[in-house]
Amino acid sequence: MKLLYLGNQLSKYGFNKTTIETLGFQLEQEGFHVYYASNKKSFPFRMLDMMWSVVLYRKQVSYILIDTYSTKAFWYAFVCSQLARVLNIKYIPILHGGDLPNRLKNNSELCRMVFANAYKNVAPSGYLKQAFESTGFKNVIHIPNSIEIDKYEFKARTELTPKLLWVRAFASIYNPKMAVKVLFELQRKYPNATLTMVGPDKDGSLQTTKAFAESIGVAVNFTGQLAKEDWWQLASEHDIFINTTHFDNTPVSVMEAMALGLPVVSTNVGGIPYLLTDKENALLVNDNDVVAMTTAICSLLDNQEKAKALALNARNFIEQMDWNVVKEEWKGVLKLERG
Repeated sequence: MKLLYLGNQLSKYGFNKTTIETLGFQLEQEGFHVYYASNKKSFPFRMLDMMWSVVLYRKQVSYILIDTYSTKAFWYAFVCSQLARVLNIKYIPILHGGDLPNRLKNNSELCRMVFANAYKNVAPSGYLKQAFESTGFKNVIHIPNSIEIDKYEFKARTELTPKLLWVRAFASIYNPKMAVKVLFELQRKYPNATLTMVGPDKDGSLQTTKAFAESIGVAVNFTGQLAKEDWWQLASEHDIFINTTHFDNTPVSVMEAMALGLPVVSTNVGGIPYLLTDKENALLVNDNDVVAMTTAICSLLDNQEKAKALALNARNFIEQMDWNVVKEEWKGVLKLERG
């Protein structure tokens, strides 16, 4: 079966890999022939490349997969989905971004044109599935983000230290300044506490966060973007993973931290409570609550058996999202036929 996958293939420009570059490859390994668009750096050229690909492959592909976001990338999903409708091609939006429910509210008619006419809408979290169904969409299915669990070596930490790790693109919606504030507060009790922040800049937040850290006198290790294997190695040198986002869906970096054995402390927003359960496989705090996150980190350092139990529960939970499990759901949706 042949597919066309539309999304942002921008890792060669220093951006994080998105689903098109991970799921697409995995589908190829399962026997699908996948065409891709687009790796054009400029948004207008990327849009044109996607539109042209829809026309070019219209008679060859059975489905078009469209990575669909709440940001300006929503517009290529809108345009290409409507082009697919005109050409009578089945398309499947893959829903990303914890702020998509606001897009449903603010652009209801445009969203109806995209999502009501889709073959299926794939929600990687129960949060987005519920949000879409509550808005009236019936053609929504839940297929979680996946990882290849065998690639992640679980490290059982015998003694936690206040070494914090944050992994995300630097963007205001992910609230990177909060991580710096948490370090500042944590150093009041643990002067040797450290913070490493991994990820590329997305909207100028990297420089803003660096300047903020300098202004309050805390030293933060900013690595920039790292290959997955490199940050996995870095994870073995840290003991607690923090996630500070304002909006979220099912962040792969958090899933990976769970697989690697890092106890997770996260803001309780968007799809996070569908992935993390407070006091069971993570600790959750309110959005932007620096004091609560600092207190949660201290509780892990003060009660290491609790931290070990959370980490083990997290690993057991995330094994359910192994690609070998999730791929069967994709095959069911796409009705795999060789050829």
